[in-house]
Amino acid sequence: MEPTELPSLPDARFAGLLAEAQALQPRTVELRRAIHRRPEQGLELPETQQTVLRALEGLPVEIIRGTSVGSVTAVLRGGLPGPAVLLRGDMDALPLTEETGADYASELEDSMHACGHDTHVAMLASAAHLLARHVDELAGSVVFMFQPGEEGYHGARHMIHEGVLDAAGSRVERAFALHIYANAPTGQLLCRPGPILASADRFDVLVSGKGGHGSAPHHAIDPVPAAAAMVGALQTMVTRRINVFDPAVLSVTRIAAGTTSNIIPETAELEGTIRTLSERARARIREELPRICEHVGEAHHCRVSADVEPGYPVTANDPAMADRVLELAGEVLGAERAETMAEPLMGAEDFSYVLQRVPGAFAFLGACPPGTPPEEAAPNHSNRVHYDEDALPHGVAMYAAFALDALRAPAH
Repeated sequence: MEPTELPSLPDARFAGLLAEAQALQPRTVELRRAIHRRPEQGLELPETQQTVLRALEGLPVEIIRGTSVGSVTAVLRGGLPGPAVLLRGDMDALPLTEETGADYASELEDSMHACGHDTHVAMLASAAHLLARHVDELAGSVVFMFQPGEEGYHGARHMIHEGVLDAAGSRVERAFALHIYANAPTGQLLCRPGPILASADRFDVLVSGKGGHGSAPHHAIDPVPAAAAMVGALQTMVTRRINVFDPAVLSVTRIAAGTTSNIIPETAELEGTIRTLSERARARIREELPRICEHVGEAHHCRVSADVEPGYPVTANDPAMADRVLELAGEVLGAERAETMAEPLMGAEDFSYVLQRVPGAFAFLGACPPGTPPEEAAPNHSNRVHYDEDALPHGVAMYAAFALDALRAPAH
């Protein structure tokens, strides 16, 4: 299917959005810090959910709470009938103990907003306030998707199953999400057409032999050399079975076997991750991995159980939507702040589930701490990561611009 041509709007339509977003900065920062202090993990986020609901009080939005997960969906209906557009902000935290030294640091041990989801929630809530002021300019509805469980819990898929894409009464036609990024200059928006993030599957391999004394391996069936051979065979598989122009990463991240120095163990375990940028390469590795491990195990007289657990799909931007997001960034934030990413990142995102169903785009928003070179800043998922809050109005303005652009009233 050919990408939809998206006509540009006059610059004046977006001229004041960044200033309006900056005026909302005290509200945005207050909400961000409140959520940051009380991080919650997984699919049920009762305190965060209540904080979001309070942040939306007084707005002309229809609220839908999740039934199987702790989500919040808010629908803002425009002054004219039209299609629906979706804006997503994820809400969950990570199992880390914060060491940033911030005066609003997490109050909970082993829980921290180390991936910036607190900033996503705050930006999206402020975008709802901003768009409510422009409701008469919207020919259609905006669906605000406050999502739990992005960090490995498939929260977006749960919300899709509960009907978030149909929350406005008609199917969402376009979707947009931002992700804060400490390793880019503050206020810079990065996007690209096609794949922007990888798929993420995990694998577990159990190698079973026969235990024995370390001094007499010929009386045992040692699973350790079999497991070691699998590591090399899997790396060779990636370089010999996968097209070099269709990138894939396979990393064995855990090997476990044995209890002491003079005992050959009964079993050995391998665990790791698979990242690809296409469903073709993903399917090939998922097919090859068990076959290779089983055959290597057979060569060592070991039994093998290899399992690949599907994770998030490839996050692939609609080309026309990605190009339009970059154009909007140039108009709203300034041409110097819009950058096309040269290559994807091999991390993963469950906004991929939305983009499988709806044309849309996922973009990164730079928030490097002042005085720190971007390449030296603590990255996402570090317990020392710090985001420059001066970036937040740029995200608020971009959320609003995407909705205003997608729901522009027809010319008379």
